[in-house]
Parts: sequence; structure tokens; C-alpha cells
Amino acid sequence: MNKRLAGEERRRTLLQLIESSNEPITGSELARHVSVSRQVIVQDLSLLKAKGHQIVATARGYVYLHGDLTPSTYSKKVACRHTAEEMETEMNAIVDEGVTIKDVIIDHPVYGSITGQLMVKSRRDVRAFLERVKTHGASPLSQLTGGFHIHTLESDHKEAIDAAVKELDRLGILVYELD
Repeated sequence: MNKRLAGEERRRTLLQLIESSNEPITGSELARHVSVSRQVIVQDLSLLKAKGHQIVATARGYVYLHGDLTPSTYSKKVACRHTAEEMETEMNAIVDEGVTIKDVIIDHPVYGSITGQLMVKSRRDVRAFLERVKTHGASPLSQLTGGFHIHTLESDHKEAIDAAVKELDRLGILVYELD
């Protein structure tokens, strides 16, 4: 276990860890690295975000967004509907085309728009996400809206997104494309 770091030094260390990682890092991993509680990590990351650092909490951990979408990155929102049992099929159909599932969005009748950051880009990510859902006894957000939800899809190749959308349509999961 590392020596406990003072606030500013700890935040610099956290920022460096997240910025340099190619994979999401969980709050627990960050807490162990700097010898503080997970709650301190949440507070530190909130302070870093308030200073303009593009740190995003995803279902797999924290990631740093390096710049905005570049012209070589394509994005499309798609509306989908499926049962909880079909979630793995939906996610695999998307990632198998080389497309990242950036998020899931629902329009809740009481709470309004709710977005869950996913950043799922491979079958391994799908398995890990589904295992976390199972381990925590969590329900997919889409269950709050009868299976209806929106995903933001991203890829370096427009053709990959088009192929993923076509496969969702073939599976009967696609409701419509938003953009």
C-alpha cells in the first residue's frame, strides 16, 4: 500500500493515472493506489472535473476523454427495445461490428432523461458489464421504460456503425435511428 498523499499531490497522481490508462480504472483501484477511501476518490475526481478535466465515470471505471470527437470519429444515436434477456445479444451485435456503446439513455416519466455511461467496446466488456449487473442485482435502465432506450454508438468507421444498425434491425431490436 502506498503512503497517503496530500490533497493536491493525490489529485495530480489520480489525474496522471486516469489520463495515461488505456482502460477504465475503478474507484476502488484508485483508492488503493493512493491509500484513501473510495469516497475521497469521488470527491477528488469531482474537484478535477470542476477544474475542466474530462474525466467520465463509466460502468467499468473512470476514463479520461482526450479531446472532443474528431472528424474521424463517427457517432449515431439509435432507439432500441428488447427484453432484459436480449441485452447480451444487443450489445454483442454492436461490439462485433467494432462499435463502442458509449451510453444508454432513457426518458423516465418522473425523473426525466437518465444517462448511464457504458463505454463497452468488446465482448469482454459485455461479459464484465453483465456480470456486474448480476453481482449487484441491478436492473437495466431500460426495464424502467418497458425495454425502450437509446444508445450512443461510436466508431472510427461510419460503415461499422451502419453494419451494427443493420444487425440491430435484423434482430428486431432497432426501433429507429435518431441521427
